[in-house]
Amino acid sequence: MADFALWPVLAGAAAFFVVGALWYGVIFGKAWQKAVGMTDEQVQSGNMALIFGLTFLFEMLIAMVLWHLVARTDPAPFVVIMMAVGFAVGIMIPAIGINYLYLRKTFMHFLIDAGHFLFGMAAMGGVFLLFR
Repeated sequence: MADFALWPVLAGAAAFFVVGALWYGVIFGKAWQKAVGMTDEQVQSGNMALIFGLTFLFEMLIAMVLWHLVARTDPAPFVVIMMAVGFAVGIMIPAIGINYLYLRKTFMHFLIDAGHFLFGMAAMGGVFLLFR
């Protein structure tokens, strides 16, 4: 298994992106908007191509790091999922939690965003299993 492989990284990033689309669209779209205090007009006023493009690039970076770890250690399948979820629970979620404390974000906002990272990373780990 190569340290870097384009297809697993693209697929893992795409899985994370799809989770985000569902999470902030049909599942928690309105709750998230309420938690951050944004109207529909404010949400649509941003440069969505830039926002989505950069989101996917950041998710590609996350996928590259996780794939590298998986490729270097060649863990059992359940460990791949543990690594993905552990990365979310042990690094990503605490990092946004610290940030949100100083930004005075609501607990609901934190829970919605933390859930996105948790399920997005689990999806990425699951996709990586298909490429082993």
